[in-house]
Amino acid sequence: MSIIAHTSPDAVSVGPYSHAAEIAGFVYLSGQTPLDKGTGKLVEGGIAVQTDQVLKNLESVLKAAGLSFSDVVKVQVFLTDMKDFPEMNRVYESRFSPPYPARSTLGVAALPLGAKVEIEMIAARSRS
Repeated sequence: MSIIAHTSPDAVSVGPYSHAAEIAGFVYLSGQTPLDKGTGKLVEGGIAVQTDQVLKNLESVLKAAGLSFSDVVKVQVFLTDMKDFPEMNRVYESRFSPPYPARSTLGVAALPLGAKVEIEMIAARSRS
C-alpha cells in the first residue's frame, strides 16, 4: 500500500512532515499548533483563541483530504497547562457533535514555538 499525503494551503508547517497521511481509509493528521497562515506566527491570546486557531488549521487539513470533523474518530490534545483544560474543552466541544470521537488529553512541558496547545487527529473515510 502506498501513502497519500494531503496538504492544506491554509495550514502552516514548521518541519519536514505532511499535514496528513492517508493509508487504508484512515487519514492521520499531524499535530497543528495555533499558527496564523498569514503571519506564520502564533496567534496572540489565551487558550480559547489558540484552540480555535488550531481547530481552524485542522479543519483546513480535513477539507484538503475531502473530510470534515464528522469523520474524525480519534483526537489527541496536548496542553502546556492542564488548568487550561476547561476552556480548551469548551472551544473543542463547539466543533464536534455526538457521537464524539475518542480523545486523550496530555499535559506536556512545552510545545513548538511556545504554543499552549497542539492537537492531532485520525479520521476515517467511512464512519457508518
